[in-house]
Amino acid sequence: CKVPPYVFFFMCCASYRIHSIFVLRLFNDPVAMAILFLAINLFLEEHWSWGCLLFSLAVSVKMNILLFAPGLLFLLLQRFGLLGCIPKLCICALLQVILGLPFLLVNPVGYLTRSFDLGRQFQFKWTVNWRFLPEEVFQNRAFHAALLLAHLAGLGLFALHRWHRSKESILALLKDPTERKHPSPPLTVNNILWQAHRSALSSPNFLAVCASRSLHYQFYVWYFHTLPYLLWCTPTAKLAHMPKVLLLGVIELCWNTYPSTVCSSLSLHICHGLVLLHSLPPGAAHPTAEQ
Repeated sequence: CKVPPYVFFFMCCASYRIHSIFVLRLFNDPVAMAILFLAINLFLEEHWSWGCLLFSLAVSVKMNILLFAPGLLFLLLQRFGLLGCIPKLCICALLQVILGLPFLLVNPVGYLTRSFDLGRQFQFKWTVNWRFLPEEVFQNRAFHAALLLAHLAGLGLFALHRWHRSKESILALLKDPTERKHPSPPLTVNNILWQAHRSALSSPNFLAVCASRSLHYQFYVWYFHTLPYLLWCTPTAKLAHMPKVLLLGVIELCWNTYPSTVCSSLSLHICHGLVLLHSLPPGAAHPTAEQ
């Protein structure tokens, strides 16, 4: 209802890079994202346990799904409180143990260090977003640490000033929902979409994309299908529709430039910044059930 119908034509027919990732390259990224969207669909229907199961299954396909975990944790705390969300988190953890059991029994250290290798280096020739930097800066550990700190700081700011709309402290989310002074509004489809797309799909994941040590061409699918909602989730005048479509086109052009150039990588950062500023304005109000 928020996104104009003609935008879906561009999403389905105009992205050569996405078609290539799905059909020609057979990457596991689109498989993981498809399972994630199924999980979010279950959350919309209040099937939280099944949704957590599919979320964990998506993580088992590719670890980038963990970038959505802060938003999911916020939703679970808002819906169930701390004690209520622990069983849901156990579902996620238990599936990881079951799927990894054949490897954990043989070589647990090797399995854990290689499956969740957060320190591996990326090759400069494949980077889409940092081509304008010298390679020695791109590979520098201090640069990686700065990006990680920026991502974590962004998550903290968004959690305190964007996701949490109650008059109570954010620590009130740890309480049982019935014991809060200002009970959270019911998680209708619209409210869940607001939280799911603005926290689980927008804030942590999009911040992670913006602060990523490197984006490779298959990573485009991590956020491609959420871009229309990010751009149209806030009410704007009709005259603003064309600039949004143009922004989608420039992002697509950046991802289709191979090899990446200084211009394409700088343009991608500028577009990401504009999308982030537009989709998370300072005065954005939480939608009501009627809206």
